[in-house]
Amino acid sequence: MAIRAGRGADSIRVVAADAPPQSSSTSRRRTVTAVGVILAIAIVYAGLLLTYRLLTPRPHPLGALDLGTTGDTVVVITLDALRTVDNRLDVEVDVVPQDSLMDDRLGVVSTDVAVRLYPPNDLVGDLQWVHGSSPAQVKTTLIANGDPDRWPFDSYTTDVISADVLVGSGNARTFLPARVEVAGSLEGWEISSTRSGPSSQSSGVGDDVTITLRRAREPFIFDLGICLVLLSLPIMALYVAGQALLGKKKFVPPFLGWYAAMLFSVVPIRNILPGSPPTGAWVDQALVLWVLIALIVAMVLYIAAWHRHSD
Repeated sequence: MAIRAGRGADSIRVVAADAPPQSSSTSRRRTVTAVGVILAIAIVYAGLLLTYRLLTPRPHPLGALDLGTTGDTVVVITLDALRTVDNRLDVEVDVVPQDSLMDDRLGVVSTDVAVRLYPPNDLVGDLQWVHGSSPAQVKTTLIANGDPDRWPFDSYTTDVISADVLVGSGNARTFLPARVEVAGSLEGWEISSTRSGPSSQSSGVGDDVTITLRRAREPFIFDLGICLVLLSLPIMALYVAGQALLGKKKFVPPFLGWYAAMLFSVVPIRNILPGSPPTGAWVDQALVLWVLIALIVAMVLYIAAWHRHSD
């Protein structure tokens, strides 16, 4: 700045030195660029959400339970959880006896009732409700055949499920045919049922049922995003290590902590994959293992850069 003095002390003025005026076109260009970047991010974000919505239609529900008429006996299997690694389907079993087996006034069975499920399951013997008790759900486990190593393209199918109802006690017990119905839903799974076998109830459909579970398509995009995150870690680490080793960038000691943080973040990131793929699945062999190896190599290169430029 320049100082100009007049005749009096109060006439001293401070005059700013001439500065090049900021170009209005440059300022306008920066504003347009910033707005354009924000709009581009918003469009990409909205496009991804729309794509996710279009590619992931809602799965078809199993439909309402068909309990038939008052003369039907129905065994209801309610899905609870699928343990893919163990090939086990946790369910709750309930029976809706025909009216002749119920005391309508008290809402209890009027005779001893037992349900025998096929194929064999984790139940110890039959599901039994003694005379005067109210039918309640009983937990059991069914076998679900499938290959968990094919995650996220794995599917599981039960054997044909059928049931017999035994009425009475001791040697006087008699068999009643029953129809099996499936209810419930599982998060992340599309569930379907196929009926087969003879028809002994008023519905006219087969008494037996086979349950099929396939992974819903909703998590696939999320799986892809997590895999891209895992791939980005070694790419960034190798780039920084290469720049430091070649001397193009200054060695920064705190970056070693950054490398360690990335190395120990791989397994937690892998474990949030939807469906929890089993240890040793193809995603571990094709991606996770190589990400870990690349991060170790990047860390070694960065330490080599420290050794080269430390003197």
